[in-house]
Amino acid sequence: MKPEEIEEYKLSWKPGFTVRLHSDSDNLGKAWCRKNMERHQWSFTSVKDVYEHTFHFELEEHASVFAKEFLEQATQ
Repeated sequence: MKPEEIEEYKLSWKPGFTVRLHSDSDNLGKAWCRKNMERHQWSFTSVKDVYEHTFHFELEEHASVFAKEFLEQATQ
């Protein structure tokens, strides 16, 4: 898919299934998404004033796996 097609496709499912992470983990979250998913299956929204960023996923399964990976790390 071309970048324009990816953005149009994301509009068809956004906001999708969301997972919020602390802003300190956003780079790790993006790296994980790039490694484990196709670019059209996830998106990222940056919210700078609350130290929390939101990852959006097309599929609930992807959101669950991502949340398990990162939210378990946060509690350790």
